[in-house]
Amino acid sequence: MEILSVDGISAMASGAEGIEVIDLSLTPDATVGCHVLTFLGAAREVITADEAAKIASALAGLRSLMNGGNLGDAFADLEDTGPRLPPHLQAALAAGKSTA
Repeated sequence: MEILSVDGISAMASGAEGIEVIDLSLTPDATVGCHVLTFLGAAREVITADEAAKIASALAGLRSLMNGGNLGDAFADLEDTGPRLPPHLQAALAAGKSTA
């Protein structure tokens, strides 16, 4: 969501679902114009405009899929990277460890 105005620890923010009041307690550095990742009405993290656009695209693609459409290019930023293991699993694989 993008913050439109701030009043203490609350803010008016705009996102795909419209304008909402969100809690800024966990993101005290968030200011007007910042993009924030929210969950259950609270800003959890300040993110870049690019990250916000990618997340919005992915959520729009999932909404489309749930309504019988297709994903389109919702995950285009991930298509060229291919699957990646989390760092701890990559380290285990590089060390020759497996579960088999």
